Amino acid sequence: MWQVVIGAFFFCPLVMAEEKKIDYKAPVVGAGIFTDKLGMMDKEREEYAINIANYSGNKIVEAKASPESLAQARRLLALSLHLSSRNRKAVVMNYQLEKGILPQKVEGDYSSEVLARLLLTRGQLLIKQPAEEDVLLGRCFIEVAAEMDAHNDDAVYASELLRMDNKKINWSMFTDFKVQKEEIPSPGEGGKDQKP
Repeated sequence: MWQVVIGAFFFCPLVMAEEKKIDYKAPVVGAGIFTDKLGMMDKEREEYAINIANYSGNKIVEAKASPESLAQARRLLALSLHLSSRNRKAVVMNYQLEKGILPQKVEGDYSSEVLARLLLTRGQLLIKQPAEEDVLLGRCFIEVAAEMDAHNDDAVYASELLRMDNKKINWSMFTDFKVQKEEIPSPGEGGKDQKP
């Protein structure tokens, strides 16, 4: 009888640990979609990357690593990394999630409602710019703003207009970035295949 009790004592934590396994696939970002031509300063890109990553981590903690929260985090961390490929918060969280480590809840600079308003305002300014990169990021920000705060009528309306105009974001371009041929150095452009 005692053997059964002792066995259950050691076996139950293993079963519980197995149930809490995080199923997260890190996004493939590559060199990134946004170049130096993006209409944002590096510091601003870094700030948005940090706050979007903080939001993602907090949502995972609140949702107890539900599949939906992990899928959302994958998209938003990809966006953070495209904005700032060396953003400490996004890089660390992405690594930890891939290893099955839950992020810790943090006090961000903004509540989700305030961050949603900031993203909406910045997104609306970006989509008025002529450059394709700016318009793409503006659409991203508007969609994310509506997702963060579904009670923000302006964000939801702007996001729904994008959907009606078939301008919703295909997030796989962020999460599964394809390396363009021109990014791949051909033999002889530096590296060991180069001839003296």
